[in-house]
Amino acid sequence: MIKTTNQTVEYWERKCDDLELQLKNAEARIAYLLAKIYGRSSERQEIEGQQYLYGEGDFETVVEDIDTAIEVETHNRRKRKGKRDEDLSGLPVEQVFYELSEEMKVCPKCDSDMQVIGQNVRREVVIIPAQFKVVEHIQMVYGCRPCYRNSDSVPIIKAPLPEPVIRGSIASPSSVAYVMTQKYVNAMPLNRQENDYERNGFILSRQTMANWMIRCSEDWLEPLYEKMKKILLQRDIAHADETFMQVLKEPEKDASSKSYMWLYRTCGDMNQHIVLYEYQSSRARVHPEIFLKNFKGFLHTDGYEVYHGLHKDIIIVGCWAHLRRRLNDAWKATPKECRKGSLAEKGLWYCQRLFMLELKFKELTSEVRYEQRLLLSKPIAEEFYEWAKSSQALPKSSVGKAVNYFIGQWTYLMNVYLDGRLEFSNNRAERTIRPFTIGRKNWLFANSPKGAKASAVIYSIILTALENGLNPFQYLKYLFEQLPNVNEPIEKFLPWSNRIPSYCKIPVKQNKEHDDGNEEY
Repeated sequence: MIKTTNQTVEYWERKCDDLELQLKNAEARIAYLLAKIYGRSSERQEIEGQQYLYGEGDFETVVEDIDTAIEVETHNRRKRKGKRDEDLSGLPVEQVFYELSEEMKVCPKCDSDMQVIGQNVRREVVIIPAQFKVVEHIQMVYGCRPCYRNSDSVPIIKAPLPEPVIRGSIASPSSVAYVMTQKYVNAMPLNRQENDYERNGFILSRQTMANWMIRCSEDWLEPLYEKMKKILLQRDIAHADETFMQVLKEPEKDASSKSYMWLYRTCGDMNQHIVLYEYQSSRARVHPEIFLKNFKGFLHTDGYEVYHGLHKDIIIVGCWAHLRRRLNDAWKATPKECRKGSLAEKGLWYCQRLFMLELKFKELTSEVRYEQRLLLSKPIAEEFYEWAKSSQALPKSSVGKAVNYFIGQWTYLMNVYLDGRLEFSNNRAERTIRPFTIGRKNWLFANSPKGAKASAVIYSIILTALENGLNPFQYLKYLFEQLPNVNEPIEKFLPWSNRIPSYCKIPVKQNKEHDDGNEEY
């Protein structure tokens, strides 16, 4: 009987311990969700208690050592003068003069004629909304009247007429380019465009606009897409990511099921940037296997396991930002009074050190960056890994999941030290896929696989144009004017081609530089 009682007490003690652990996990989960809803999304945190990793002043010594080892030219930021003049310099100017009438040009004191001695200038920016007009292309037809009177056959010659972007349609290069830009740059769905055009006196149905985009994508943009894909696969560094989408009329699938848009793009070390979307019905490994079958080199990805099973010529480079994000979430889920000295804070502080170094390495050449990473960054990463293995974090806790993710991704994360051109995160791909996710919140779904494929091609052309400093509307308009009428190699129409006219380019002062894909630590 006593033996049974002891077993019962031990059982309830274990039960209480399990319930207490479940309660702590639930509290951490609630704190995490509240932080997601109400907290700031930035991963930058002011971490207290840094001395638990270093002695007093050790961290300052590390920073000084970094600055000593890496000589990077610094720039003193000064407040720009005449910013408004610079902002307005690219706009046409229309002047309106306000003068006194002849009767009012008489001096009220001596009745003499008054002369202009100066002027005051007030500037305003006038916005002219989109205007619609009909352009009639009238082709003159010529015939020989003497031959008509005296011969059995009459020569007839027609004046040259440019080919339309879509035969038998009212679509023009500018109208198709505008519809595409509104949807894929400004995230305005076709139904909103239809309503906006109707308010301005022009009836254009969403079905017509959808047909325009599918037709022009198939006829003119897909050859450009295939050429860019061939060039991308010849590079030895790329980024990859994927996100879901909904396609209503997909064969053998429910309308509410998920399809996927895959993203592949060049790294930041290239002068010619390429962004390619690919629509697929699933998230299976077969899709990147087929797309990347001719690719050899480094591939930046997140921790999604399908990338890890690609062919042996592809070296997967893991994303340190994903690890930092998990540790940051664990830190936010920790009660404020328990954060100081917690496992989440220790792990996050290791990440802060690594990303601080990356900021210092940003301006270096790839060769010097490779050497400095091996000298300064890699030892910290290895120390971080040893700490993670010995941390004894509870597996089901948020920090435990982050630590297990780190240990499982260790091999891929350390591949960043193999080449100085590689980036410390896959944020470049995540930022590139963001325009699609923003658009998805507005247009919600694609009606058919054909439309989803057209969206992938159009997004690819537009985002590649933006990455290379081109105005998407002007570039698309140029393509739809030239491609139906010019029989030249498709290479001449790539976004970085010397043939692209200057009016397609975004002014330098407005064209933001490509950053390195690393968020601020």
